[in-house]
Amino acid sequence: MANERPNIVFIMADDHAAKSISCYGAGINHTPNLDRIAKEGMLFNHCYVTNSICTPSRAAILTGQHNHVNDVMTLDSKINKRGPNVAKQLRSHGYQTAMVGKWHLGEGKEHEPSGFDYWDVVPGQGEYWDPSFIGQNGTRNIPGYATDIITDLSLDFIKKRDTKRPFFLMCHHKAPHRSWEYDPKHKDLYKEKVKVPDTFTDDYKNRARAAKLAKMRVAEDMTYFDLGIVQPDGGSEIGEKMINAWWWTDRKIPAPEDVTKLKLIDKQDGTVFTFKTPEELADFKFQRYMQRYLRTIQSVDDNVGRLLDFLDAEGLAENTIVIYTSDQGFFLGEHGWFDKRFMYEESFQMPFMIRYPKEIKAGSVCNDIICNVDFAPTFCDFANVTIPTFMQGVSFRSLVQGKTPENWQQVAYHRYWMHNDMIHNAYAHYGVRDQRYKLIYWYNEDFCLEGARPGDADQKEWELFDCDEDPLELFNVYDDPKYQDVRRKMTLMLEAKMAEIGDVPVHEMLSLTVS
Repeated sequence: MANERPNIVFIMADDHAAKSISCYGAGINHTPNLDRIAKEGMLFNHCYVTNSICTPSRAAILTGQHNHVNDVMTLDSKINKRGPNVAKQLRSHGYQTAMVGKWHLGEGKEHEPSGFDYWDVVPGQGEYWDPSFIGQNGTRNIPGYATDIITDLSLDFIKKRDTKRPFFLMCHHKAPHRSWEYDPKHKDLYKEKVKVPDTFTDDYKNRARAAKLAKMRVAEDMTYFDLGIVQPDGGSEIGEKMINAWWWTDRKIPAPEDVTKLKLIDKQDGTVFTFKTPEELADFKFQRYMQRYLRTIQSVDDNVGRLLDFLDAEGLAENTIVIYTSDQGFFLGEHGWFDKRFMYEESFQMPFMIRYPKEIKAGSVCNDIICNVDFAPTFCDFANVTIPTFMQGVSFRSLVQGKTPENWQQVAYHRYWMHNDMIHNAYAHYGVRDQRYKLIYWYNEDFCLEGARPGDADQKEWELFDCDEDPLELFNVYDDPKYQDVRRKMTLMLEAKMAEIGDVPVHEMLSLTVS
């Protein structure tokens, strides 16, 4: 019977690092409602994104396809609404479907959500306060805080559903995306200092040059808008100024002797901040960043609690799959960075928790590898719907039941396609990770990034990391003689994965160069 099939509630945040969910054990914040999903279900330690940037990740989740197939490869890409997706597949088999919150796959009739009975999405990145929503009946502004509103709309859909049919709800939060504007009710949270990551002052030695050239550093690339501060009007006689817009490409790094001239003012309470050393300024930026980021997450946790409580009150919890994830990982000061884009672990790993009392043992943990391209076929599997051939991912339903198939492919593939990202200066790259090793190939075809020079032998570089021996990914062992067999194995794994999914390599194939 249709009503015996599970409902599916898929909750996805934007830029939520696993480290900032307390059940992952980092100890920097407390998220009791998110933890509840893991406590009553399963937590995945090795869920990975196929492209660590918002738009491509969302397309991979919706279609079950890699980005070279669904043609959503960069932040500026738009999805083809006429293409297949998991919502269409479920709806054609009796599910009621809804998309609420952040869409970010294009606007206008050609790119609006399709396959959904109901949709209400924010344009572009959306606003934290009094956001606009675009729905089937046009555009409107809704007063309030975005995280609360997205939850309100999601609950309204469930309340108004046809109770005789199962439902599939995609609840996509804007938070905790930059600029980390938190609800004032959380302004007093996280005033204690957060431990600075061991790699915060990373010098990027023993790595590909792409790491050193990236413009994602907390100490150098954060704006005063990011940090919720203002600066006095005036010129150099007033003091040094930080950059004030994230799209600026030139860094504003006060010289050590000028740091004492820098004056920052809290835009809410007027507190004035001054600094004696560059290190003191960098620590201030990190702590301020973490306060705003974690406070924003607190509203996400609150609203996940509202949703879980509603499912309990309505007697829906037993037959509803609840998933919480993020569109990718995020750097929280590791390697000195914020943002994402890279295949380094903090950006590559997605948090993933799933609860379904009928099939998932409470408090279980999975260390097998899954990817966001696997979500859609898993939804179909749970819904007893044929997994369509257009999907490239694989259902991991057996994993949540605690059974790992002997032939489970313990490999995650990643490809970042942006070749001319002048803002973040992030090099294009692709690679694979298995349970222990990670291989990355860096390239940039257009030579338009800072530091990229035509004919430079270092333009295309390999990295190999032993994630057991070097979990912080500080030492590239690609040229280490002890790892030559691993290098060959991982290169063949990469080439086999690219052949399997139909992606085109730009490196010289190992099979052509090694007998």
